[in-house]
Formats: sequence, C-alpha cells, structure tokens
Amino acid sequence: MSESLLEVRNLRKRYGKLLALAGVSFTIPRGAVFGLIGPNGAGKTTALRIIASVLEPDEGEIFLDGRPVNGDKAYWAGRIGFMPDFFGVYPDLMTWEYLDFFARAYSIPAAERSAIIDRLLELVELSGKKNSYVQDLSRGMQQRLCLAHALVHDPDLLLLDEPASGLDPRARVAFRQLVKRLQGLGKTVLISSHILLELAEICDQVAILEKGELVAVGDVDAIGQTLLPTRRLLLRALSNLPALQKALVAEPNVLAVREVAGALQVDFAGEEADVADLIHRLVSAGFPLVSFSEAETDLEEVYMSLTKGETQ
Repeated sequence: MSESLLEVRNLRKRYGKLLALAGVSFTIPRGAVFGLIGPNGAGKTTALRIIASVLEPDEGEIFLDGRPVNGDKAYWAGRIGFMPDFFGVYPDLMTWEYLDFFARAYSIPAAERSAIIDRLLELVELSGKKNSYVQDLSRGMQQRLCLAHALVHDPDLLLLDEPASGLDPRARVAFRQLVKRLQGLGKTVLISSHILLELAEICDQVAILEKGELVAVGDVDAIGQTLLPTRRLLLRALSNLPALQKALVAEPNVLAVREVAGALQVDFAGEEADVADLIHRLVSAGFPLVSFSEAETDLEEVYMSLTKGETQ
C-alpha cells in the first residue's frame, strides 16, 4: 500500500470559453488533511466534483490507491465521501431517518444501520437530536449532519467543499475540531475554502489555485521557506524590553522588530546558524531572555505572495 492515497494528474475542464482548470496536478498522502485554497472562481469546486465523479474532466486522470477513477465507479463511490458546498437536507425527515436513507442508498444491511447511525450522531455531537426534524436544526447542526451523511459508508477519503460556509465563529471552530478528529480516526480529508483561517490550523499540505491554475502545492512551511525570505522569531525577556529592541535593530540580519503582547517579534533574514549566534550574543550581553521560538509559516502571507487576487 503506497503512502499516497489520491493522485490527481493534469486535470483540465472548460465551460465554453472559460478554462476552469488548466492542468492541475497534486498528490495527497494517506491520513493527511489537504487544503485546496483559492478565491471564489478559482476552480476548487470543479476539481472536487471531478474527483467525486460528479463531473467528467476534459483531460486528466485521477487515481485512488493506484486505481483509476474510470476503472470501477462502484469501487470509487464506496471509497469517497463528498460533502458539496450546497447540500440537500430533506427538512421533513428526522436526523436518524436522513442518515438511514443514505445508508440504504449504499446498501448497508438493515441489521447494521442503527448502530452506524448512532455512532455517526455521537461523532458529530448530534445524539441528542436523533429524533429532531432536520428543519429544526441550526445551520451548524445541519452542516454536521451532512458530514455524517458523507461518512455513512465509512469512506477512506472525504471531500469537503467550503464546509464552514455561513457558520458563526464558534461553529467554525467546532467544525475544524471535528475535521482533526476525523483525521485521528484515519480519514484522509481534502477540504476547500477561500477563508485562509479555516485551513491554516488544520492542514498538513495545501494546493493554491488561481484562475484555474495551480500556483503552489506542498507543505505549508516548505512553501513558505521558498517564497518568504525571512524567519519570524519571538523573543521574551524578564525586563529591559526597550534596550533589547534597540540591540536587535542594530543586528545585521534583523529586518524589523515589533512588540507583540509583551514580547518582541523579529523578522530575520539569516540561517539557523545565524539565529544561534544572535541568541548567544544577546545572552552574553546580559539580556534576561526567558523564551525563544520561531513562528510557523503564516499561510496568509504565503497566499498573498503567490496570488494576484484575480478571478475568472
């Protein structure tokens, strides 16, 4: 079994004169949370619909565990769970009836359905709403119910298209936590969004799309180190912060220093050895440093450096 679960090769899709996808390729490792990032109209939904076999590409190939999507549609459908950006929730059904309907569609035996539904409702924290009508659920609850629907046949790969769209801040946080919980259960997740904050905290890797073209793909930190010429250091000291700031400004590799929440944030252009030398000099000069850390790559900075903000 390979380390990669999904491989997308040279996807192209045109709607009339509009080229929605212009040769997009990426690979998703097994068990990863992979983010598809881009503005509205970048081609994210088109890519997800093609991967879900809802839409046919003009060109390109998709492989799951090395098997092509066009080889066995029944096998493919059984391995993938798709939560589209606009979903139907059948408001006159109770939540358990809604999930039972989809379990029947996947030919899950009657003797197994009740236990599966109970487990899914517990996973998405809707056990207390088992006998509630879908129309009486909040939007956040309906989103979680739709995620449970995408999981009813226990797929290996989850495709989530703008899953937190329209949710309030608390519901967004809860949904991100749920995605990480699914990763902990061994699921591989491909999630799209135009809201960077949604993906920055949960994605292992990202692909950035603009106008149907792939502008970057890979580990967030690796992309950032390639594109962003500076390190971001955070220094905390017991006292004498103004003097420490003045000393830092005089350092040759320091590009900027700013105070952030009682610490100093430093944009630094040197390598790791240069960082070590800097810390040694500061300690030798008597500055009472109590902590030092290097910030992770800011996904928003990476995105802004790569894209122009253009839509199709």
